[in-house]
Amino acid sequence: MFAERGPDAPMEEIARRAGVGVGTLYRRFPDREALLRAVTVDNFNGVVSDGRTAAAEEPNAWLALCRFVRECVESRMGVALLPQSGRSSAIIRDDPHARDAHLAMVKMVQGLVNAAKDEGALRDDVEAGDVVVLLSLLLRPVYHPTPEVGMVAAARSVTVVLDGLRARSAVSPLPGRSLTGDDLTPREPRAMADEHPEYR
Repeated sequence: MFAERGPDAPMEEIARRAGVGVGTLYRRFPDREALLRAVTVDNFNGVVSDGRTAAAEEPNAWLALCRFVRECVESRMGVALLPQSGRSSAIIRDDPHARDAHLAMVKMVQGLVNAAKDEGALRDDVEAGDVVVLLSLLLRPVYHPTPEVGMVAAARSVTVVLDGLRARSAVSPLPGRSLTGDDLTPREPRAMADEHPEYR
């Protein structure tokens, strides 16, 4: 919910999405700030875990970095990678758990970046902060008329970004079909249902 609607997402809607009552939510998290702190720490820890797993399982650092970026975008786990508001910046600054989790995340990304540069696969002028900023841009909510267009757009954007990070001018084929201007034009519900029966 915070990824979709920002830090002011209604608590009632958060509880409904989680399948619990509002009272249960407030018993676990007495106010919005407590929930935001918990989500921030959980997101950072998830990002660190994903990055370490990729580094351990992939045959080289470049593939580990690519997998890490793709998984962040697919799962939206990286929503807390870069503070999106003064409120989230304050959480990282003032909460020791969030600060420690943020530092662990930055250290993990720096490790991936350094290893990929040592292999000669990543541009020498790229650092962990560049990767974090690019991820935060990829994770910003963007309107798409259909889920199919959203998935294709995300996959193509990630591929373009990763190609831009390569040390050499290697170009990967873009996944899916090309997105036209028409793909991004809102359609009447009836027209969208005719074109995509699965969304009826």
